[in-house]
Amino acid sequence: MKKIFSILITAIILIAGSSNVLAQGCVETTSDDGPQLVGYIQPQFNNYFFGDKSNGDPIKPSTFFFKRARVGIVGSIPYDVSYYVMAEFSPGLTGGSPYLLDAFVTYAPFGNYIKFSLGQFKSPFSLELNTPCYALHTINRSTVVNELAAPFRDIGLMFLGSSDSLFGIHNLLSYKIAILNGTGINHIDDNRNKDIAARLVVAPWEWLKVGGSYRTGIVGPTLKDDLGENYNKKRTRTAFDLTFEKWNFMLQGEYIMGQNIGDIAGGGGCGGKSTSAAGIPEYNMNGYWVAAMYMTPWNLQPIVKYETFDPDGGAYSYQGVEQSYVQNTITFGLNYFINDWTRVQLNYLYNSEGKTAGVKNEYDNDAFMIQVQAKF
Repeated sequence: MKKIFSILITAIILIAGSSNVLAQGCVETTSDDGPQLVGYIQPQFNNYFFGDKSNGDPIKPSTFFFKRARVGIVGSIPYDVSYYVMAEFSPGLTGGSPYLLDAFVTYAPFGNYIKFSLGQFKSPFSLELNTPCYALHTINRSTVVNELAAPFRDIGLMFLGSSDSLFGIHNLLSYKIAILNGTGINHIDDNRNKDIAARLVVAPWEWLKVGGSYRTGIVGPTLKDDLGENYNKKRTRTAFDLTFEKWNFMLQGEYIMGQNIGDIAGGGGCGGKSTSAAGIPEYNMNGYWVAAMYMTPWNLQPIVKYETFDPDGGAYSYQGVEQSYVQNTITFGLNYFINDWTRVQLNYLYNSEGKTAGVKNEYDNDAFMIQVQAKF
């Protein structure tokens, strides 16, 4: 981390330019008047319908908690330089101490066409992952995104930009390309390889956006298989998405497929298939989500979302419970926007499990959630 910090400071000192620039992050800086304090909090209540243990205690107790409590500083430095720092102060459901979430410096010598960001930021992969947490249409991200877009954040270098006017169309193309450690948030690399992640969005009309994402990389150091041959764990992800928004109606969808070669956490665990006589496992996972919502004149937005995730026999965690079967979820939601900074979300998650060896799995694992958000 000291080396990364030194690089960031050096970048600030050496960079020079001629115009104001927006930061690449959830919140954009709006002026050159110095640092701006930004953030949001999301207190939440979850009630799980998971049944009871043999002693009568609930398998997952209902609870009040903070989903997120984030505070950061954004700003611009004349000329063409911006900075973004965000910390997470909520222990969430798992406990823990506050930690650095995002921290990067952006240089934009060519305006919005080409920018360079160095530091820790979200991976440029997946529509739903790159939707800011305070702008998600449902309280939770989809299971397929949680499993196949991870690690959500990483340390690296990103090239990004958009076309101001191409063929007479504003922001027809936007892109992000990143070189990443591949080890996740607040971790240095443990091998000489780097992950490559990229996202391209085409918007031929204001009401239609079509996107594609790709990420690949080596996970961990070189290992030896059962035959004494060297091999590396490898993670590859591909995603396609679409957004239609018109007449106060929005339809969004995303399909993600991923391959894990070797025993990689997140969408791959015990079992699976072998790619060699030495027994190196390979998992070919996939899933998608589709959401439809309508904004009424009363600032109420009903939403229905369907999602499915096939782990290819690998183990993964859903609502804190480990499982290895196909998970189908329908979310019935209602969003109420009190104003531009405050909203309330109600979600009921109905789950229907897939089959294992021809036998249908059906578990008591529905959930009801309510979240209040205040942004500043």
